[in-house]
Amino acid sequence: MTGARIVHKIESRNSLHPAMMDTAKQKKRVAAYAYVSTDSDEQLSSYEAQVEFYTRHIQSNPEWEFVNVYTDEGISGTNTKKREGFNRMVADALAGKIDLILTKSISRFARNTVDTLTTVRKLKEKNVEVYFEKKDFYTATSPENAAVTALSRVSWCLGGV
Repeated sequence: MTGARIVHKIESRNSLHPAMMDTAKQKKRVAAYAYVSTDSDEQLSSYEAQVEFYTRHIQSNPEWEFVNVYTDEGISGTNTKKREGFNRMVADALAGKIDLILTKSISRFARNTVDTLTTVRKLKEKNVEVYFEKKDFYTATSPENAAVTALSRVSWCLGGV
């Protein structure tokens, strides 16, 4: 067999680098925010249902890693300063521990437009998405803050829809 060629495969340096060996897609770190404004029995059952729903919802998605369901109950929603769960969630997101926050509605996230816009803007700067379930609205796909402003005003006027 004259003329037979022998082929030697030479691995590229990138494929040999340990950091390049793990090509598995990293899971999105997901948290949720549950909020009720009063301590009434009806509101507390809503609160418990939100926590249970979001825990199961996040854990059932194989592309997501469950972080936490942050909560506040019986605290006025007109200002985020006294909402410890909300503030802990935002701090964790800004620290790089969360990629996506799920919440039932804009009015549960923050009751006033300034808090909503300020928080969403800070989170977007760190590439953290917020999903408002009732409006099927992702902040990551919103080209402008006008959509968040309009949704929060409509939500407030309609009593937190």
